[in-house]
Amino acid sequence: MSMTIAEKILATHGGRDRVEPGELLFAKVDRVLGTDVTCSLSIEVFRGMGVERVKNPDTLVLVNDHFVPAKDIKAAQLSKNMREFAREQGVENYFEVGRSGICHSILPDKGFVRPGDLVVGADSHTCTHGAVGALATGIGSTDMAAAWALGELWFRVPETIRLEISGEPDPWIGAKDVVLHVISLLGVEGALYKVLEFHGPVIEAMSMDGRFTVTNMAIEAGAKSGIIPADATTLDYLRTVGIAGAEPIDADPDARYASTIPVDVGSLRPQVAKPYLPSNATDVEEVAGEHVDQVVIGSCTNGRLEDFEIAAEILRGRKVHRDTRLLVIPSSQAIYLELLKRGLAGVFVAAGAAVTPPTCGPCIGGHMGVLAENEVGLYTTNRNFVGRNGHPSSRVYLSGPAVAAASAVAGEITPPYDVRVNTKLQAAKG
Repeated sequence: MSMTIAEKILATHGGRDRVEPGELLFAKVDRVLGTDVTCSLSIEVFRGMGVERVKNPDTLVLVNDHFVPAKDIKAAQLSKNMREFAREQGVENYFEVGRSGICHSILPDKGFVRPGDLVVGADSHTCTHGAVGALATGIGSTDMAAAWALGELWFRVPETIRLEISGEPDPWIGAKDVVLHVISLLGVEGALYKVLEFHGPVIEAMSMDGRFTVTNMAIEAGAKSGIIPADATTLDYLRTVGIAGAEPIDADPDARYASTIPVDVGSLRPQVAKPYLPSNATDVEEVAGEHVDQVVIGSCTNGRLEDFEIAAEILRGRKVHRDTRLLVIPSSQAIYLELLKRGLAGVFVAAGAAVTPPTCGPCIGGHMGVLAENEVGLYTTNRNFVGRNGHPSSRVYLSGPAVAAASAVAGEITPPYDVRVNTKLQAAKG
């Protein structure tokens, strides 16, 4: 058939036998994701269309996650608008504070996404859900209103870049290091309106937690989506979230790609992206010694159980540096509960970290951890644009959980294999 994964999904959902890159088509959507910060505008547009009822309320998933718990009256009103709309329209898949989490953790872990699905969401990191073999992409609030009303949207069939990730990485290398390296190779516009299709032995050996990290950051290279073929690892995960009978999905052997890029991560060092772009990734040694005021471990990118297990192993029996703040943010209530059950939350608290409810807050500089003037952060989040995380003069570096945890202990950016007391800062303190 000569189609990529994205082309197969769009053809199926558009009622076509096949599609070609560049074609325009209407396609039915399986899931429409909205959040507290994106729904209010969509509701306004929806009302303006003169439509009274959502076409397929069972396809909607509405999640409180960005400014939660509500940080002020405006944030509270945003949540109220979505809450009342869900009630009015009979939307069962509505997730309230205390029973919620970050949307890109909720959707897959609640069994709302399966291989071959077409998923849209009014959040740019909707591409995360490509980890299960879906075509998932971010849309604007106006398009979300149209999807509510029609149950379908128009799409331009994107080209696909095939990435072959190979090599035997160092044990300290995680999914975040791999994807930061890929973005540094492509640049922030290197995959503009294309799909990144991830293949190779490194991807095949990666856990689902790692795969979610990889596809989450496809948008940081300008991609329409990131997709990983659904294999035995995917199907095993889906069974744990209540999806039985899912089928593997992969590209055809003779599928045509815009390009095929081999990426050998056998000699890759832990990566850190310097301000102010995710593509500014470099070896951790190149920025080691940079003081950090705040470290954040969590978000939709690295807020899953595996990430906290890695961080806890480094923090166990150690203390967060006295000149550094550490925030630990699980991406869902379910993961928060696992941190408690497994004693990981205790490790973080004993080390001097603040463990918070699930929220996007610090990632978008909106809540529970905003940076002050000239402060420096090291985050496991996905973006470090100017002013995104707080004051315009603040600077944020991006890393995986291992580098973040080690740096919280040292008080400066530090390789995970070189956790040490920050003697430079202590000397400065006298």
